[in-house]
Amino acid sequence: MNKEFSQRIKNILDAFDTEYGTDYRCFLSYKEPYQLLIATILSAQCTDARVNEVTKDLFAKYKTLEDFAKADIKELERDIHSTGFYHSKADHIKECAKILIEKYDSVLPSDLEALTTLPGVGNKTANVIRGNIYHIPSIVVDTHVKRISNLLGITKKTDPLKIEHDLMKKLPKDRWILWNINVITLGRTICIARKPKCEECFLKEFCKHYAK
Repeated sequence: MNKEFSQRIKNILDAFDTEYGTDYRCFLSYKEPYQLLIATILSAQCTDARVNEVTKDLFAKYKTLEDFAKADIKELERDIHSTGFYHSKADHIKECAKILIEKYDSVLPSDLEALTTLPGVGNKTANVIRGNIYHIPSIVVDTHVKRISNLLGITKKTDPLKIEHDLMKKLPKDRWILWNINVITLGRTICIARKPKCEECFLKEFCKHYAK
């Protein structure tokens, strides 16, 4: 990276700190680590707000990992129906619960390779787990991170895995988790995909898209 690019990244990170602070927070509600796994599986093609509505009742009904492993699949599908893709999500949740009990003694693994062998778990879900449960620096490439990282000119990649690796090269490691949190917050409040509030954005002077 050249000096100008490095300085622009620093300016963006400093602006995020000033606007949002540096506290870690998760947008999905959970108490147990396995609940975050289930919530993240449900969040595919669904809003976090909807997932949190569903899991409020879901985690009250299925109180343990064993409850999910033994769940009637049709009943579980009905319970998560409003999150979409409920057939595959129910299958993944039930199978994940079984594998965690049988193979990992009910403990969610922290290893990326182990996590991504679980049904329905890709890099995005695995990195949510690693960042929030184990505080392992991770880049989570969701729609907000993909879109805004491109708009800011931090990466030109379009494939999520390539974006993840590119951001890992360009952002300080101790800022990876905060990047996820801050960019998602920005994407939901100011840099809204359908109607961005560019004039209100505290990053506009550093944004390649705004400069055009």
